[in-house]
Amino acid sequence: MATRKYRKLAILAKIEVTEGTDSVPTGAANAIQANDVSITPIAGNEENRDLILPYLGHQGVILTGNYVQLEFSVEVAGAGAAGDVPDYGVLLRACAMSETIDAGVDVVYEPVSDGEESASVYFNQDGVRHVALGTRGNMRVEFVPEKIPRFRFTMMGQLGTISDQALPTIDLSGFQTPLPVSDANTTFSLHGSERVTESFSLDLGQQIDPSFKIGAERMQLSDRQMTGTAVVEAEALSVVDWFAISQARTTGTCQLIQGTTAGNIVQLDAPGVEVGRPSQGQTRGVVNYSLPLIFKPSAGNDELTITVK
Repeated sequence: MATRKYRKLAILAKIEVTEGTDSVPTGAANAIQANDVSITPIAGNEENRDLILPYLGHQGVILTGNYVQLEFSVEVAGAGAAGDVPDYGVLLRACAMSETIDAGVDVVYEPVSDGEESASVYFNQDGVRHVALGTRGNMRVEFVPEKIPRFRFTMMGQLGTISDQALPTIDLSGFQTPLPVSDANTTFSLHGSERVTESFSLDLGQQIDPSFKIGAERMQLSDRQMTGTAVVEAEALSVVDWFAISQARTTGTCQLIQGTTAGNIVQLDAPGVEVGRPSQGQTRGVVNYSLPLIFKPSAGNDELTITVK
């Protein structure tokens, strides 16, 4: 009897025309290059019948509200040429972000508050395929020097079929080799100036709830509270006073650019970032500040722009 190998895995994802209706992703067109992958094949609740009987013993449970949960990371990189759609774009769209293509120039992703798209996701681990329908999720991303930056996706979908299916032949040629975070590859500015930065992280803060109602079952987006953290090298207060900025609730811009060559650049822009309570620390004897960041919309659905170019 052959064993199934953990590292033999294919993930496919494709936007659905109709929410919850299988869009039938293929290995040739819809494969996702991922790592650090986990799956909860049947998440949900348990209903105990709690019958009164003339004897004791467990009566078993009924599984209710069943759904699939997936977590995995995707490297932050460009699409190969300016204006090309990155193969991970489907995942950003399933995390309630719009996609705007400017051919030959760039592809822009921005948050939306209605009309959120969903995706069909196939998770095939060495011959057993799990299907998640109506999938939506949340994305986090972190940039740390000397590390590969990665989007971290947490996705939830309606429980589809679980069946024996051969691993598909996949095409991952659209995924570019990432660049490590470094002074040469990365720039970061906060509140108008470039900062010497130890790390920067961002969380879209999408609230996704499995919703099971008579007449409608879906992965429901109910809220978005975008936050992040920047750990920056401490400077004199005459240069920048993060304590005063925090107390005054002053908003400012935030920008991170990863990559320098067209076709492999990913840029994050936020126009209205408020700094929370700074905390003080040190790294190798150098004082730093950990700054909680609150990403606020200005005109609506504009608190973050991700540009792939």
